[in-house]
This record gives sequence, structure tokens and C-alpha cells, in this order.
Amino acid sequence: MSDLPRAMRNYLKEHLPLYVFVSVLFITGVIFGAVIVQALTLEQKQELSRHLGNFFQLIDQGSEFDGKRSFLQSLMMNLKWLALIWLFGLSVIGLPLILIMDFVKGVFVGFTVGFMVGEYAWKGMLFALVSVVPQNLLMIPVLLICSVSAISFAVYLIKHRFLKQQLGTSVPLAQYMGTSLSLAIILFGVSFYEALLSPLLMKWVTPMLLSFG
Repeated sequence: MSDLPRAMRNYLKEHLPLYVFVSVLFITGVIFGAVIVQALTLEQKQELSRHLGNFFQLIDQGSEFDGKRSFLQSLMMNLKWLALIWLFGLSVIGLPLILIMDFVKGVFVGFTVGFMVGEYAWKGMLFALVSVVPQNLLMIPVLLICSVSAISFAVYLIKHRFLKQQLGTSVPLAQYMGTSLSLAIILFGVSFYEALLSPLLMKWVTPMLLSFG
């Protein structure tokens, strides 16, 4: 038991620069996504607002969500995102693609929240807090941990294959797979919220948005 805190300290010391770099990249994506909202034309904003209005109307009218189908769709989407990062970590050429995925995820989050706040002010923020933020409080750390793990393994492969360092790959690969599987389990909780809890909260907030203005 005494070795566990020491192992954690060693892990953080070794990987902290990577976590900082990936986190900054993600935050940059969030900022970029928010900036894109400001660059939208009036017609584009009106079109997005129209689609959102139709979505809010469906929620307010009590349209039933297929919880099981929504859960499976959310789970598959989240697992595919995780699986792509994992696969990119198995090859050297996939290293920059991992960074691109982290940046793009930040853009998605920044654009979604930025548009909601820009169009609906504090009511949009409230909607984002129940529909976007909660699951991302888990999803984002999962992606960051998976990304750092993938980058670390890719760097390990570079040392092994190109720098000709005598390093075994079986143990690091097993650790890499174990980390990814553990993170995949967490995504079940993320998908559960997105499919079953988030719609209930959105239904509570939606009437405020329909009365906006």
C-alpha cells in the first residue's frame, strides 16, 4: 500500500508536462470554438436557432425519448472516440492525430456552450449546464488521460523502433490496454447521464428558453 502513493507521484512527475500540454491544447480548442460563434453570419445563426427552436419544441411537447436507444448511441459514439485515440497511440503516425482530436473536442464544447450563451444569455448557460457540462466533467478527463496514455505509448514505440533502445513492449502494451479498458467503463456512466438523466433536466429548462425574449 505504501508503494501506491509513491507510484502515483512518479507517474504524475513523469507525465505532468504531457497533461499540461494536452489540457492547454483542449482549452485552446474551447476558445477557438467560442470564437467561431462570433464569426457566424446572421443567416447561419438564424438557421442554428431555428433548429434549436424545433428541438426545444419537441422537448416541451413531451416527446418521448427512447432511453435504451439513446444510451446505446451515446455509448457507441463515446467508445468510438476513445477507440480512435487508442488506435492512434499504437502507431507513430497517429501521434499528431491524437492532438487534433483533443483540439477538435475542445472546439465542439466551446462552440456549443458559446452559441447557447450568445443566443439565450443566462438561460442558455443554464441549458448548457444540464445538457453539456455534466457529462463532459467525466468525458474530458477520460479523453485527456487516454490521450496522455496514447502519446506516452507512441513515444515508447519511437524509442523502441527508431532509436533502437532495447525496450520490451509487452508490459507497456498491457498497461496501455488496461488503462483504456478502465476508461471505457467510465464512459458507461457518461452515456447513462446523456441518455437518461440529461433529457429530464433539459425538459425542466426548456420552457425558460421558449419564453426567451
